[in-house]
Amino acid sequence: MHPFADNTLALLARGYAWAPGLRRRHGDGPAVPTRLMGRPALLLHGPAAVDFFYDERHVLRHGALPGPVLDTLFGRGAVHTLDGEAHRVRKELFTSHLMTPDGVDALGRLACEHWMRALDGLRGHQAVLFDEMAVALAAAACEWSGLPWAPGADLRRLAKDCVAMVDGFATPGPRHWKARRARSRQERDVAQAVEGVRRDKASSRHGKGTTVVEAVAAHRDADGSPLDLHTAAVELLNVLRPTVAITWFTTFAAHALHRFPAAREKLRRDDGAYARAFAHEVRRCYPFVPFVGGLAARDLRFDSQDVPEGTLVLLDVPGHHRDPDLWPEPLRFDPRRFLGREPGPGELIAQGGGNARTGHRCPGEDITVHLLATLSATLVDLEFDMPEQDLGIPVSRVPTRPRSGMIVQIPSRITRQASAR
Repeated sequence: MHPFADNTLALLARGYAWAPGLRRRHGDGPAVPTRLMGRPALLLHGPAAVDFFYDERHVLRHGALPGPVLDTLFGRGAVHTLDGEAHRVRKELFTSHLMTPDGVDALGRLACEHWMRALDGLRGHQAVLFDEMAVALAAAACEWSGLPWAPGADLRRLAKDCVAMVDGFATPGPRHWKARRARSRQERDVAQAVEGVRRDKASSRHGKGTTVVEAVAAHRDADGSPLDLHTAAVELLNVLRPTVAITWFTTFAAHALHRFPAAREKLRRDDGAYARAFAHEVRRCYPFVPFVGGLAARDLRFDSQDVPEGTLVLLDVPGHHRDPDLWPEPLRFDPRRFLGREPGPGELIAQGGGNARTGHRCPGEDITVHLLATLSATLVDLEFDMPEQDLGIPVSRVPTRPRSGMIVQIPSRITRQASAR
């Protein structure tokens, strides 16, 4: 690839608009060469690009994630940084032992219970939906995983720290340093919990079976060695943090229900199928990651572009979800796109493409969809009264959210219908 001007500052300034804008300036082709952080990069787009990117023969993760992202979002030594057999064995910890259908259902019930419990304490008051949902999700994740976390201030601190890790990963300045401090604090506390499980051989808090913390404490990597305490804490936080991060999607769901009342009425009459389709459409329409990245595993060629080994390879996520060749009327919010079907592995890539069990697609995607569908139903039944506020969603901020965080007036009487779904 020929040298190009470095686009790092443009990416920081434009956020989610950067990749689609770069592609437009280069004729909307499926492969656009550029430079980021001083290194050659190739921005990919389209279904063939998804297949290419998620093929480990083409793109590797080891060494691809910058240190600032590891020190905030994922943690050093996380499963996201592994490839090949090491990645498959570590990921088996999540896919086979933790993300089972029964486990997903159990976490969904706990999330709904903790959310409704939180609303009980807020009846008749205004609250920021984003903040309160994060605390409820943190409580559910701790109970589900078997982590001994005290309620009250400790739980709220955990929620704030998990939010900070996500909120500060893609930006320099105060948000980033807050994220680093949050990760250091939680890695220390979670490591102590793992150490206690190993020392005391604590029994499951959920009856028969193994809790998440016990499974992580007992896991052995591809070389047969147990996880060191730091890596065990990193992987446990890779259960807690993404669960709390669902607060972004539930806040987007509330935003969609406010903007599109027809969806609210359909959800109210739903037997479950529309709620899942609604969750998929929220993930398609509302941005979370601006792109995903890896490194070219060897000298390659994609769409007439040479891709030298070590090139930074980026996959345009927002552009993929707005592509009119893939989505009729892509700017229209329409959950019916997903009624009666699940999106294909290269179709909806909000949490990655390809196979979740063997590749780098997020293993917690089923949890995200299930919790988002379940909690969206509770938002409909609560019939939030929305005070005047700024509901704008800035595309330059990564990760973005409504500026107000969705301020809601909690009614004095709350129906329990949704919690039984």
